[in-house]
Amino acid sequence: MKAEMNRKGFIRTAAALMTMGGLGDFQRFTGSLRENGVLMPVLFIGHGSPMNGIEDNEFSRRWEKLGKEIPEPAAVLVVSAHWLTRGTHITAMENPRTIHDFGGFPKALFEVQYTAPGNPELARETQTMVHSTSVELDHDWGLDHGAWTVVRRMYPDARIPVLQLSIDYGKPAAYHYELGKELKALRKKGVLIIGSGNMVHNLRMIDWAHMHTDNFGFDWAIEMSHLFKDKINAGDHAALIDYLRLSPSAKLAVPTPDHYYPLMYTLALQDPDEQPVIFNDKLVAGSLNMTSVKFG
Repeated sequence: MKAEMNRKGFIRTAAALMTMGGLGDFQRFTGSLRENGVLMPVLFIGHGSPMNGIEDNEFSRRWEKLGKEIPEPAAVLVVSAHWLTRGTHITAMENPRTIHDFGGFPKALFEVQYTAPGNPELARETQTMVHSTSVELDHDWGLDHGAWTVVRRMYPDARIPVLQLSIDYGKPAAYHYELGKELKALRKKGVLIIGSGNMVHNLRMIDWAHMHTDNFGFDWAIEMSHLFKDKINAGDHAALIDYLRLSPSAKLAVPTPDHYYPLMYTLALQDPDEQPVIFNDKLVAGSLNMTSVKFG
């Protein structure tokens, strides 16, 4: 490849190689990518309501802007709060289906089809990277709303391959953090890794009367939002892994860890010299926050 090829063009070539050329071409591409020193950012996205996938609001606009700001990836790997399994699985189909894993929303949301391709070769390569557990190739799942509502706003043309990695729900936060570390080589291969959940997520305590009140949070939600951000900014991953010790309010902010675990993967992928960039930092309906973070 010519040295003058710009970064986006270079990564665009990767997407074509991954989609058409198979693992051999992808590995040859990633060798060149490492030589050129391209390290993809890693994200934690507070995805919130599925309606963010179709509404024009401050959160979805920030996702759209983010897709233009960072280098175009060769592929996207999402760890979503909405794929909970026994064991760890990765989607390995050519064409993942769009999963509408919710109810009670407008018809327009159910009509969305995000037709991004998968990449079985990348799934198999990712499988070989993980040594702490067995990663099973999945041909049934697809893209749930923790993945497609975000990625379709970042990459609306649905051209970039998207894969999902499941969350082994029987394992603690430390397990997911250590597993996340094993994915680090993907950042050097043009793969954008996204943890998609919410740091503060208590659906049982949503204040529907304040659903449209800007940045409204209960005291405990405000406290935990600040604590989580403070620890992220300080690089105190140990405290975030052992989050229930941060405050009694943690049990309200994280009543179940499904939406919190994706953060573990993002933290694990942070390089020591990378400073966090916090965005979409708002509370919603009292008991949710949209706080998101980018490294790199």
